[in-house]
Amino acid sequence: MKFARKADHIEICLNKDVNATRKYWDDVQMLHKALPGLDMGAIDTSVELFGKKLAAPIIISAITGGFEGAEKINLNLAQAAAEVGVGIGVGSQRPALENPELAGSYEVVKNFKVPLVIGNVGAPQLVAQKKRAAFGVDECKQAMKMINADILAIHMNFLQEIVQPEGDTNAAGCLEAIGAAAKQVPVLAKETGAGITREMAHELRLKGVKGIDVGGLGGTSFSAVEYHRAVGRNEDTLSRLGRTFWNWGIPTPVSILEADVGLPVIATGGLETGLDAAKAISLGASAGGFSRKMLAPAMDSPEAVARELRVIIAELKAAMFLTGARNVGELQAVPYVVTGHLSEWMNALYWEEPEE
Repeated sequence: MKFARKADHIEICLNKDVNATRKYWDDVQMLHKALPGLDMGAIDTSVELFGKKLAAPIIISAITGGFEGAEKINLNLAQAAAEVGVGIGVGSQRPALENPELAGSYEVVKNFKVPLVIGNVGAPQLVAQKKRAAFGVDECKQAMKMINADILAIHMNFLQEIVQPEGDTNAAGCLEAIGAAAKQVPVLAKETGAGITREMAHELRLKGVKGIDVGGLGGTSFSAVEYHRAVGRNEDTLSRLGRTFWNWGIPTPVSILEADVGLPVIATGGLETGLDAAKAISLGASAGGFSRKMLAPAMDSPEAVARELRVIIAELKAAMFLTGARNVGELQAVPYVVTGHLSEWMNALYWEEPEE
């Protein structure tokens, strides 16, 4: 089947080692406040993002769609997101745009009152690839209508594409295509595991995107995911590429700082706990995105997803209490310390030559 790789991705993410080697969130420490000076019960975790009110700054980041089994996953995620009051993004809608009979695995999201719904198409699909014509604004609008999306993520996944035998590796014109889409629909520019630079964030802002999901290095490596697929097919060159670029990218915490260009930032990439989300917000993110962390619960039930989300929010609230943050705005001002390998990244990027 043409989109069998979508099922492959789920199986691999559930059963194989696909994590980046380093967990960069361990190198970010928030400063403890011995006397928080507030009642934990009065802490407000709510936030407004893209004009929508969320109970907490948490997004279930794009996971899947477009194959048998994806409908159950998206149903469980959407039902839990509606119940808990957080946002959800679906996986790439390309399968359904090319094969309308697959739309049901995404449309199920419309059955629930999720406060923020994020559609998804790929930047590689916005330009011509080999023998395939480019998607245009009409397809972007169709993707949004399919799930009643509030905003459309346009994902940038060229690291993954170079390791896929069916990969789309023409990137010429993608930035302009994103700009054309952003004139017609609200766009969230989304990386998928390799991070964002300041220059790229500026260029995307100038093209009119409404926000940036940094999708940084530190969590699931899609180079690793494709490595496992390539090994299973005895594709020597592609498996070698997957292994070589397993840890390619810009760490998520660095990407948050780099993407600070005046737009809302979603921090996706290696977040596993509400404490990680709190760290991301203290660095300047508007919300934390969770993807692989939600996959196993989503294979179970909406109740399992809701339980996981509530634990994450409890961890977030605990971090807010221990740093004296009454709300998410105050959390963004909490001081932090960067140590370890991550500090080397930041020192290299932000070191300035002293004036003479």
